[in-house]
Formats: sequence, C-alpha cells, structure tokens
Amino acid sequence: MNSSALIAFGTQLLKVKNIDSEKKDKAFSDRFLQHLHSIESLFDSIYGFQIGRNESFNALLESLIENYQQRSTTLLNKDIEKAEKGNWYLSNNITGMSLYVDRFAGNINGLAEKLNYFEELGVNFLHLMPVFESPEGESDGGYAVSDFRKVDPRFGTNKDLNALVQKMNDNNMYLMLDIVLNHTSHKHEWAEKAKAGDKYYQDFFYCYDNRDIPNQLDQTMPEIFPESSPGNFTYIPECNKWVMTVFHHYQWDLNYSNPNVFIAMINNVLHYANLGVDILRIDAPAFIWKQIGTTCQNLHQAHTLLRLIKQCVLVASPGMAILGEAIVAPDEIIKYFGTAHYTAKECDVAYNATQMALQWDALATGDTRVMMSAQHPIMQKPFGCTWISYTRCHDDIGLGYDDYMIERAGFNPYQHRTYLKNYFAGWHDGSSSAGALFSVNPKTGDARISGSLASLCGLEKAVEWKSETEIENALKKIILMQAQSFFMGGIPMLFYGDELAYINDYSYLQDPSKSYDNRWMHRPIMNWEHNEKRKVKGTFENRIFSDTKKLIETRQALSVFSDTKNVTWMTPHNIHVAGFIRHDENKKIYCLFNYKNTASFVTWYAFKEYGERPSILHDHWTGQYFKVGNDNEYFVLPPYSFAILEAYNA
Repeated sequence: MNSSALIAFGTQLLKVKNIDSEKKDKAFSDRFLQHLHSIESLFDSIYGFQIGRNESFNALLESLIENYQQRSTTLLNKDIEKAEKGNWYLSNNITGMSLYVDRFAGNINGLAEKLNYFEELGVNFLHLMPVFESPEGESDGGYAVSDFRKVDPRFGTNKDLNALVQKMNDNNMYLMLDIVLNHTSHKHEWAEKAKAGDKYYQDFFYCYDNRDIPNQLDQTMPEIFPESSPGNFTYIPECNKWVMTVFHHYQWDLNYSNPNVFIAMINNVLHYANLGVDILRIDAPAFIWKQIGTTCQNLHQAHTLLRLIKQCVLVASPGMAILGEAIVAPDEIIKYFGTAHYTAKECDVAYNATQMALQWDALATGDTRVMMSAQHPIMQKPFGCTWISYTRCHDDIGLGYDDYMIERAGFNPYQHRTYLKNYFAGWHDGSSSAGALFSVNPKTGDARISGSLASLCGLEKAVEWKSETEIENALKKIILMQAQSFFMGGIPMLFYGDELAYINDYSYLQDPSKSYDNRWMHRPIMNWEHNEKRKVKGTFENRIFSDTKKLIETRQALSVFSDTKNVTWMTPHNIHVAGFIRHDENKKIYCLFNYKNTASFVTWYAFKEYGERPSILHDHWTGQYFKVGNDNEYFVLPPYSFAILEAYNA
C-alpha cells in the first residue's frame, strides 16, 4: 500500500474504532499514523506474502487501538511524564533488584509489605522473576508459562499483583516483568488444544509427523541443556507429532512464521504494559525464529520481529521500555539495540553479560587484559539505549566472550577457560571460590558457572577456614565487583541476597523439582530474622548492606553516571587495574578497580592523558583528596579496592 493510501486507511480505522483524533486521543492518533508505515514494512517483511495477509495486518492494527483504549488514566499520565524526561531509563537515579517473589517474601502480598526494605537500601526498580501460572515441577523457574495472564496461585492473585503495582507507583518505583516470547508450557491452552488434534493450534508450534525435518534442523542447532534436556524435539504421543522443545521437553517453541502467533503474543505484551510494567523483559529473543541450515539463533527475522514489537509498543504504550534478554556473543548483543535504519529502535535495554563475565575473569586471574581486549563491541551500544549492569542474576555465568579476545590478551583460550571453570568450581589450588559447573557439555567441554556472589568471591570457604584474611578479601571482592557494575554505565541490577552477602543455599538438593539444576544454589530463600543482622555493626550483613547502600547513594548523587554514552577507557598502565572515565560538560570522574590481591600502582601520568590535566582528585568512596603527582610517582590502590576520583583544577 502506498504511503498516502496507508495513511487514509489508518485514519479511517481510527474513526471506525471511535478514536478522537482531534482532542482526547490526539497523541495516540499521531503516534499511530506516524509509525504505521514502519509497522506495515516490518510486518510485510515477515508475513507479506502469506494468504490472509490483509486480515492479519488489520487484526494487528485493531489490537493496538483496543489495547490503547484499555490503558488507564494513571498509565497515560505516566506515558506523558516519561516522554517529557526523554529516555527515562538512562537516569543515574534508577537502581534495580531482581528477585523471586516466593523466595524473597513468600508471596506478592508479602513483597508489598517489604517495600520499605527497598527504600532503606535505595532500590527503586524491581524485576520480579516470573509470577504467571506455570506447572509445579515443570516450571523452569516460571519460564514454562501455562497462562500468560493469570498469576500463579503460589504467588497470589491478579488482584494482589494489581495492588502491588499501585503501591509501587505510590512509592515512585519502577517494575520489570518477563514475557517468555519463545515458548509456552506444554500445559498452556494452546498446547493442550494442539495435543487434542486442533490444527489451528498445532500451527502455533513446530509440529511434525516424522523426524525428517527435525533431523535436518538438529544438524545445525546446538543443544541448550545437554545434561538435563538433550535434543531439540520431543515426541508427543497424544497427537503423534514431534514438537520442537529447544529448552526443556515441557516447553514448546512458538512458531512465529504464523502471524496468528505474533498477534496473540503482541496482545500479551500490551496486556503487561497495561498492568503497569515499566520495562518488559523479553526472555530468550535470540531463539524466536527457526530456519533449516542455521543455529536457529540470532537470525535477522528475530530482529525484525523485535523491531515490530517495539513499534507496536511505541504506539499503544510508549512509556514501556523493552529489554531483550539476549545472552549471546559480544558482537551479537549489540545488534539487539537495532542496526541501520533501526539503530536504537529495537530493544531499549539489554544485559551487559559480556562485561559481567569479564569481571569474573579479572577476579579469578587478577589480570584485566581480557576485559580490556573485549571492550570494543560493548562500546558500540548506540546513544539512547542502556545496559542492565550486574554481577549476578538468577542464571548461570557463561564465559561468552570470544576466543580472539583471550588470544589478544596473550592467553590460550582453551587453557584460560579451563582455568576459570576450575577456579570458580573451587578445584584450582589457591581458589577460595565455592561455585559449581552448570550444563557441562561432555562433547565440547563447555560449561557455565553457578554460585552466589559471596560464595564465588570466597566468603563461604573463608568462614569455613576461619581465616580472617580470606574473609576480609572476600568482603572486598564483593564490593569491588558491585562497584564496577554500578559505575560502568547502565541500570545497576542487584540480585536479591547479594546485598546481604548470602552464600550458596544447598536446600535445593532436597527438592526433586530443583535438585537437577544447581542454579538454585544461588537463588536463596530469604530469612528475614537473619536479615536483621544488617543493622548490627561488625556483621558481614551490615558491612555489605551498608557498602551497597553507599554505592547506590554515590551513583545517584552524580548525574555524570547517567548513561549518556560517556565512558572512555583509560590506557592500561597496570594490568591489574581496570580504569575508565565518566564525563560530561561539568565533571570528569576517573573510576579505577584493582583486581589484584596486593596493592597496585598507577602512574600519575595516566590522569593526564585525556583532556585538561587535573591537579586535585577527590575520591567519592573514601572521601580522601589527592594531589596529582609527578609522572615518576604513583597513585596506590590497596588490594581489591576501587576509587571514584573526581577531577579538579587548582
């Protein structure tokens, strides 16, 4: 449809749907017509040659209008407020925490009663791990969804969730929820109807009468969980079909080559927007398009679908940002922000999984050269987008940076990765880490790492050894890791329990539904009586909680830590120290992080290489002031310490 005809069609549709384009709904009408061409172009690049294209496209547009009409006055006002701020999620005033509702507070109502805890710490953004209905024992931590719109009774009710959102709004807090875009539970209504032989719903999934096509796909598709769920297809006796189940046998992959699937899922996306979600976390977007002869990951059609989702959200619920949970290679992560004409128009937020893994690399080796060699792709993030910056999350730690980055730092990739796995599993001589290897692939030797922040940093073993030196080192490591993720750029996201130095929780071994998955060791059940120790001077809990709170306060006090693409890496004058500058028109702050277990020396010349030479540096962490010395003298960083140095000229 040509441009003028498309606008005429859109204008007529708005009229039919009783949109007041002149007054009450003018902003929506303007957005609808402004984005209509992009929506059609993206839609047609996937579905344009299918029979029934017009009916599907019309259904999509009607869905946008109807979801907008269901948006509350409160959310419409929030849309306006966020638009006035610009890219509101870039702010240094946002600090997040990711948590499991039941393990953190029992249920949604219990979480609502803990909002004062977040206020005490300084957290104003919550990522709630999946709360929608999933079968007990086959939930994959909530990522096997059987009903996208019904809160699981284990957590409460839809009414409880609505009340929590309202209370968070009253407390000026932001909310992130997940949508599992790639698959459903095998007990979802769509899957149940497919099992019963309903052809319409069988087309919602990848269902095959025999192994011919599955065998072709398997030739190039990697296994995601080779230990616990080998293979990518499961035979379903109820319907005598082979169904694609990339993650677990109970998770059926959705078939996005079917436009009915996309329209059904965009309705769920916009339903979450109308619940009051500020950032929607799209789980595993790299997998949403499948094609024979490929890995079925990161395909360009997946990016097209994400861009289409973003355009739809901009029209119907512009206050909601999109996070793409793409834990992929560094060069691939950047593409989820969009490329070419759609640069900064795909996902607004992504996980800086590469930087997270690089920090663990530096902690294990005491060497920052791999971290430095890997920065180029990370720095390609476009202006207007941001990272989730973190040291731990609910998931395992994958060493996802490329071999060439390790080689460029002077190491053998295989030996280096082997060392890291052995170090964090606690097998290497001298390692104080108490982690475990997850998803070991015996064919390739690949493995990922489980364990809490505190246990991976050595606190669990240090207490067991009763070593005051190792305890002190472990506490320093915890805050060092958090500090770099806080000041690096992006939204800092704590994982619950890390703010209190929780060590591994091995109770999961007694639960048959969890014992096969050692990631549950770093998903603790919060003990609120124990958590009172945060108020007792001298305890680990008090020290880590207080220091974490101070990190939040320091970042929030300095607008230079807003993510305005203002990071410049310093020349690595010391291989043990990671250093970068955050700057704006008013401030320049040098951020230095020593990953060595001994003091590290940085020549004062390092502070003279970028712009005007400072004469005085003020450390916002310790409160100390330093006079910049001669080039043959040094700034000294104690073991496992960091400095946040604001530059002044006398």
